[in-house]
Amino acid sequence: MHRVILRNSSREALLLFRLLLFLAPSLVLSITVHSPAELHASAGDTVTLSCTFTSSSRPTSKMTVDWSYRPQTGGPPHTFFHFSSRAFPSLEGQFSGRVQWRGSPARGEASISLINSTLNDNGTYTCSVRNPPDVHGNPNSHTVLTVTPKAPSIRFSDVTFLLFFILIPSAIIALILIGQMLCPKRERSQSKGYRSAIEVTDGEEYDNNRVGGKETGIMCCDISMTDSESEYEYHNVKLNAPPTEGYAESQC
Repeated sequence: MHRVILRNSSREALLLFRLLLFLAPSLVLSITVHSPAELHASAGDTVTLSCTFTSSSRPTSKMTVDWSYRPQTGGPPHTFFHFSSRAFPSLEGQFSGRVQWRGSPARGEASISLINSTLNDNGTYTCSVRNPPDVHGNPNSHTVLTVTPKAPSIRFSDVTFLLFFILIPSAIIALILIGQMLCPKRERSQSKGYRSAIEVTDGEEYDNNRVGGKETGIMCCDISMTDSESEYEYHNVKLNAPPTEGYAESQC
């Protein structure tokens, strides 16, 4: 009777031990890492590679974070960032001096920033988090980054330069030409209104006493303004001038 009881107890203990062995992995499958499947950026942008994790154990100094990169063209991945109590960015390679730690283990953050992204950064980024004793589960998460050329944009300084040094002068010149085309008669009338003695052509004698092609008589005021040297010439003009109707000699 005792032997039967002992055998049953040993069987129950064995089943319980096997059950514990079966359930033991599930008790530590509590760490999970999340990150966006895809990210898009323009060349020159600062890209935040987001990574969050959940763990049943409180993060300690033993927690580690690793970021690895696999080029879009293929090839094996290589680790370019490591965190263990403090950040250890890569000091050589294409990511040297371009990675900043943005994580906070107490809040489940393990993100980093990639400064001045380039087309060579296209590829797959993997975030791996370890937080003992949580050593099982889904500690890795992948993000595919696609960097495209930046679209050209017109700066305000370029617009200002075009406006003040090209468009405005061109508009002023166009208005001047249009004004000359619409008002040609006015310019001709102004040019024929008066000609100085310098503008008299060869063979044409300039005479201040001619108005509209007609010779006018010399008035007393003209005589008073002449000097003594021109009095003799004035009397000759008076004697040779033809008689004109309605002309009365001044008695000055």
